[in-house]
Parts: sequence; C-alpha cells; structure tokens
Amino acid sequence: MSFTSICFLVFLAPTVLSIGTLCSNRSETSRIAAWNACNELELFLGPLVQSSGAMYEAAATNAWNLQNTEYKPTCIVFPRTAAHVQTAMVAIYTAESHYAVQAGSHSAMKGWNTVQDGVLIIFSNMKNVSYDAVKDSIVLEPGIHWEEAITALEPYGVAPVGGRVGGVGTGLFLGGGLSWLSPSQGYAADTFRELDVVLVTGELVTATATNEYSDLFRALKGGGNRFGIVTRYEVEPVHTGTKDNKSFFGGTIIYNSSAEALLKATARFVRDVDDPKAVLLASFINMFVEDELVPIYLVWPFYSGPELPTNIFGDFLSIPAVSSQLGPLSYFDVAGTLGLGDDRGYVQHFGASALVGDDDLFLDAFDHWNNFSVVYKDNFNTTTLAFTPVPDSQIQAGRAKGGNIISPPRGGFAAVQIYETFRAGINDIPQNVQQAIDVLFEQIPPSPGLPLYLNECDSQQEVFQSYGEYELLKNTYSKYDPGRFNVRHTQGPLGL
Repeated sequence: MSFTSICFLVFLAPTVLSIGTLCSNRSETSRIAAWNACNELELFLGPLVQSSGAMYEAAATNAWNLQNTEYKPTCIVFPRTAAHVQTAMVAIYTAESHYAVQAGSHSAMKGWNTVQDGVLIIFSNMKNVSYDAVKDSIVLEPGIHWEEAITALEPYGVAPVGGRVGGVGTGLFLGGGLSWLSPSQGYAADTFRELDVVLVTGELVTATATNEYSDLFRALKGGGNRFGIVTRYEVEPVHTGTKDNKSFFGGTIIYNSSAEALLKATARFVRDVDDPKAVLLASFINMFVEDELVPIYLVWPFYSGPELPTNIFGDFLSIPAVSSQLGPLSYFDVAGTLGLGDDRGYVQHFGASALVGDDDLFLDAFDHWNNFSVVYKDNFNTTTLAFTPVPDSQIQAGRAKGGNIISPPRGGFAAVQIYETFRAGINDIPQNVQQAIDVLFEQIPPSPGLPLYLNECDSQQEVFQSYGEYELLKNTYSKYDPGRFNVRHTQGPLGL
C-alpha cells in the first residue's frame, strides 16, 4: 500500500493516531524543507524569488490545465540566467525540498509543472531565440513558446523542428516532440546539437552527442523532466523559407460525418505513405452543446510541394467535406494553422496509445472512445481522438542523426492522443470518470513494440517502459541522480 493510501485511511479511521501523526509529520517536513530553500533563495536571488503578491499569483495560476492552478508553491523563482537556475537547484537539493519546473505551462499532466509546498522555477524571463548563419544553428532559451520562436526566426528563412501548437513550450523537446517537419527531420529532439543542463546537485554541464555527457544527451531525447533542467537548446535549423516562400500546399478539411471512411483513410496513410514531404494530423472531436453531441472531424494535410498528391491524400479529398481550405502556404502559415491552443480555465487531460496502420484497430479505437464520450458526456466540453502518423522516414531521419532514447521500431505507426476538456465548474477529474479513462486505455492498447508519446500521456501511464532503450534510460538516470532526488522530489514520468 502506498503512503498516500495509508494517509487516506486516516480519514476513514481517524482514531489511527500514529498514522495521522506520520502523515502530518511528512507534510510538515515538506513545508519546512521548502521554507528553508525559499529563505536561502531570497537571500541570494532577491527579487527573482517571490512568495506572495501580484507577480507570484499571476505565475502560480498561469498553468494551462486548471488542475495545476490549484497548487500553491512556497515560492517561485524567475531565473534570468543558467547561474540563477544553479543557485535554485543547490538550495533545493540542500534543503531536500520538493520542486517543479515550468517552461511553456502547457502540460495536461496534473502536478508535472507545478508544486505544492515546494519551489517552482518558471522560465518566463528566459525567452531568447537566435540564429547563427555561420554555424547554421538555432539557440533557444527554455521559456520560449513555438509561436514566438517561429516568428523571430522567419526573417532568416529558418525554423526549428518545433510544436504544432503555438502556445506550447520547449518541454516538447524533452518528450521527443512531434512536428509538421518530423517526417523529413525526425522527432524534434533529434535536432539537438548541444544542451546546457543543470543537474539535481546544481552542477551545470554541456551535453553533446560526442562528449563525456553523450549518454545524458541521448536520455534527454525523450526523457522528459527527469534528468535535469535544460537552460539552453542549440538545435539544427530547417531552411523553410520566409513568409513569401509558399513552398507548401495544404490546410484544413472539416467533416461532420463519414467517420468510418476517414478512419480507414488515416489507417491507410499510416500503413502505406512514407514520403518525407507529406504530413498529416487527423482529429476526431465530439463537442457537447447543451447536452447534444456534435461530431466534428478535422484533417490537416500538408505537402512540401505545389499540390497535395492524389496518390497520398486522395482518400481524404474524395470524402464529402463541410469545408475545405487548401492552398499554397509558407511554413510560417503551416506553423500557425492550429493557433496558440491556449484556452485556459478548464481541466485538461491527455492519454496516449500507438497503433500500426490497421483499419480494424482504428475503427475499434473510435468505437470505444465514442462510447466513452457518450456515457460521460455530462463532464465534457469536448473529447478528442487524434492520430499523428509517424512514418518510417521520420524514424530513419532520427537514426541518421544519432537516434534517440525512444528508439521506435522501423516501419511507421500512428501516435494516438486521447484528450478531454472538462466543463466549467469541474476542478478535478471525478473518480468514476478517471476509472472509465483507465478502462479506455485498456480498450485501446498500443500495438506490440510501439512507444507511447510522453507529451500526450496520462500521468500514470508507463511511457518509459514502452521505449526501445528503456534499460539504457534507467541506467543513465541512476548515473546522474544516484540518490533518486528528482524522482523523490518532483512529479513526472513513472518508471525510473
């Protein structure tokens, strides 16, 4: 039985005073550790540390997922340099304090980017982005959002392999990262050149594919927040052109029916298409308007070329659509297609699966998801089942750049996102709904050997165990955090 479960029993049997005292003592220990760390940080970092006031409140309540706005950090650190992050980690490590790190604030995982009775490090003051034409290299600070990065780099005709939603931050890198550019470039993390990393002890190291920290470098390509705090990303650019270079073709197609045909078209794309110039996102959405379920199915097809080839996208183009907005686009246009994705004030929840391109698997996943949506519709604004094809060209491109810790098998598959937005007034996921979500994951299991996508998972899913290099990931974690400080003092992916 977990410690949390034991503490819960106190409420059922309050006469168990020894257990109640144990729980109270543990909570008090956490508070004291956080106070000690914050007092130390206020001494050394001054106004960069806030424990109350307008600046504190704005930051503490800024998380995209409403669940994460309920936490009250003991103090918040707003670093401006890597040295400030080092100072913060030394204080946290010495005090044995809980902590969390927030970059883009877009995490749907409860507790992953904030902390109760601990220190929160927020990167809102570290948002620089630059391009070095001589080195042909992009440098990003961790607080930058993708819309900001794309906008700043567009005049140079380059772009990072970054997120598809503008409000997402650099945490995308650490989960691997799926991008509109991925079919030709690999996961976003495959473009790493150098990473400046503050380890749990406060030591600052620079990791590359060839130096003494090459194992850390590889682990950060999918290892999430478990291995340290990245304060500088140097990545290779993609020469996508400026706003005036309409080198892509595509856009948005909207349907309100023909789910079966769309699912089969998506499965065929996953199964048969391996053109690095082709990219697709298919989202099946149930909207709930005054208790009425309104289906809307969105497909975003793009091709690096003058048109959408019919041998690749013909199935989607032949299905009757409500709206089809397709045409020549710059990469800047492509990157802005999904907007900021920044609608706050609601409980957001993700779950992940991964499927090979089999019609029956896609149809079965849809049926289970749709039934779940109908049964629990009173809880939701929307539910979404989305498919991102990960073609073999993406896997090969990543391997050509040295590979990543996810290490997916050759052949291609679809990363599956299961996503709910809850209605206003619901501040946490009801227990019966979470139980139904867990059943849904069992009903839509990943195809054997396929990795789950960390950035779109439920916090209790064993994503790391699905990686092709899980044993190496565990060994690397043990090397850089032998005392397991990160696992003991911050929330994040399971399995280390």
